[in-house]
Amino acid sequence: MKSIFEEETYNEIITRVNKLNENSIPKWGKMTVAQMVWHCQIPLKVAIKNKATNKKGNLLIRWFFKKSLFNDKPWRKNLPTSSFARAKEEKDFNSEFVTLQKLIHDVYGVRSRKEWNPHPLFGTFTPQQWGQMQYKHLDHHLHQFGV
Repeated sequence: MKSIFEEETYNEIITRVNKLNENSIPKWGKMTVAQMVWHCQIPLKVAIKNKATNKKGNLLIRWFFKKSLFNDKPWRKNLPTSSFARAKEEKDFNSEFVTLQKLIHDVYGVRSRKEWNPHPLFGTFTPQQWGQMQYKHLDHHLHQFGV
């Protein structure tokens, strides 16, 4: 499984992100490209901040969904989005695009971090799983927009 922490995969993601533009149209789903670019920032911010939390994660989500974060099987289209990660209003593509590029770079920059706090929703990840999860989420949404 690919990981955003691998140089080749990081470069692939950057190349694909750079193919997006404000006129990119989704193949499925309700998000505009600007909303998707904003949405993709959320897991990256979680990884970068690596905040300790007293949350154990959602047991049901962990049990049903966590395994799908670390395999090569694509996620199905139109998966539900958590309310905190759902863009409720239109976003500015250009500013969100620049922020996403920076966050991808920043996540790649923490690839050698040794200590990772549990994910607030999914619980404990290995460093390898953090990188795989980031790749799979970005890959899913880049496919959504045809890149």
